[in-house]
Amino acid sequence: QVQLVESGGGLVQAGGSLRLSCVASGRTFSTYARAWFRQAPGKEREFVAAITWSLGRTNYADSVKGRFTISRDNAKNTVYLQMNSLKPEDTAVYYCAAVMSTQWLSKSYDYWGQGTQVTVSS
Repeated sequence: QVQLVESGGGLVQAGGSLRLSCVASGRTFSTYARAWFRQAPGKEREFVAAITWSLGRTNYADSVKGRFTISRDNAKNTVYLQMNSLKPEDTAVYYCAAVMSTQWLSKSYDYWGQGTQVTVSS
């Protein structure tokens, strides 16, 4: 089992920045990749960004490319999401996720955090 705990959400004005953090505990040694997803009210959960744990390969949704950056600190078992130039449409609950297999681009992840709210005001 892997436990994931997100932090760093909050209220920010459009154009501002936030950095989300996700700390993992448990059987983290078998993690292949970690990712961020988000779910806005009335919408389905969508992929935001992912990073492979060993090589640090990254993948982003088109809607956040150039604005968001995913990174990791292996020693701290932590993944980050730096969000810049935030827009009201970025408002959502942001979830951290982990996948044990190599199918990190399939968006089908094994473990999920509880989520952290990000609200961007116009």
